[in-house]
This record gives sequence, structure tokens and C-alpha cells, in this order.
Amino acid sequence: MIKFVVAGLWLCAVTIGAVFYAFQTASAPTAKEPDPALLGGLDYVKTEVQSVPVLRQGGIVGYFLARFVYTVDPHEAKKLTVPASSLIADELYTYLFSNPNIDFTKVETLDVDALRNGVREAINKRIGSEFIHDVIIEQLDFLSKDQIRDNSIRRRTGGGEEKAADAGLEEAAPAAH
Repeated sequence: MIKFVVAGLWLCAVTIGAVFYAFQTASAPTAKEPDPALLGGLDYVKTEVQSVPVLRQGGIVGYFLARFVYTVDPHEAKKLTVPASSLIADELYTYLFSNPNIDFTKVETLDVDALRNGVREAINKRIGSEFIHDVIIEQLDFLSKDQIRDNSIRRRTGGGEEKAADAGLEEAAPAAH
């Protein structure tokens, strides 16, 4: 009988030791490596297509169309009281209007890296911390006033020809009866 009592106490001691060890190793803090840039840990904010008029010589010469993707720190984004997309759009307009070195009418002199870095630095300066880590250009177009006018005329005349063709078919159908 004493053997059973000793075996029971031994079994209880081993079980308590195993449970204690399991809780100690499970709750031990592990050193987490920071997520590498562009591989995780950052949120991506995609803008709508931004249409910015380009003013030269006292008039509009065309429109700059762009869609950007920004990589932002999610902890910094939660601190903002203004939506990030509104802040980014405002700073993009401000940067493009206030920077005389950006001339979309001269494609050969356009420095895309300077544009990307300038927008990033302008937004980070306005916020006061490194909010935006990278600017990715998804779409970048320039439409001159003449191109817009040509597209508008084509759309109007193309729609008018289709209506005239449809009216001709409707008139031909009753004549066949």
C-alpha cells in the first residue's frame, strides 16, 4: 500500500512539474524581428486618379493624371485625425503647383524619381514624421488641351453617326412591310 501512495505522489509531482514547465516556456517573450521594408509591416494606400491642371503662360496647357500607391506605417496612420487619402491629395496638388521644375509638357526633362521623392518628402515634412516610406507610381499621364479637345470631338461625332445609322435602320424597317 505504501508503494501505491509513493507512486501516486511521484506521479503528482511529475505532472505538476511538467505543467509548470509548459507554462513557463509558453509565456516567455520571444524577440520578434522587425518586418523588412516592402515585405511586410507597412500598409498600402492607393489613391484615386488625381487630375491636376498644368498652368503655363497664363492658361491651362493640359492635365496631369496620376495614380499613386503609398507605403505607410500603420501605427502612424492610426494617429492621423485627417484621412490619409485627403492629406495625400492635398499635398500632391500643393507640390505640383508650387514646384516650377516639374514640366509635363517636356517629357525628356521630367525626372520621375525627383517627383516621387519630392512628394514623399513634402508629405512627411507636413506631418512631422516619417509617415510615407515609399511612393509607387501606378499611372502617370499627361493630356494636352488639344488631345482632350480631339477626344471630345471624336466622342461627339462618333455618337452622332451611330444615332443616324440607328434612325436609318428604323426607317428602312417599316418600308419592308
